[in-house]
Amino acid sequence: MLAKPQTFMNSSGESVGAIVSYYKIPLKQVLVIFDDLDLPFAKLRLLPKGGHGGHNGMRSIIDSFEGSRNFPRLRIGIGRPQGRMDTINFVLRAFNKQEREELEFTFHNGIEAVRILLLEGFDKSATYVNSTKAMEQLG
Repeated sequence: MLAKPQTFMNSSGESVGAIVSYYKIPLKQVLVIFDDLDLPFAKLRLLPKGGHGGHNGMRSIIDSFEGSRNFPRLRIGIGRPQGRMDTINFVLRAFNKQEREELEFTFHNGIEAVRILLLEGFDKSATYVNSTKAMEQLG
């Protein structure tokens, strides 16, 4: 099942928690994909569990899981704003042409990571995503 919350990002847990509860999905079978300021632009990182890292949407999801952090997540790096640019404006701005092209490549890697996760398991997918070879394999 693929679901995109229709709530505001900061309230993602309302949607995600409801789906997980309704379909009785074990948390280890939930993959949350989200943007991350703390990763360099277009970098992917697949983790088996973790905290919210200051991301309000992840905080909401963890809260909806009664504080459990034991679910995998695929982080997509967006980097930090340059200079004095406001973080909110940076996160909500449109990507330029070069960034869109770079993200296209990143999304292909992310899709491949999800395919590997579903067919071969978390460990193989994490090795694919978290190694530098992932970039070369699609290039």
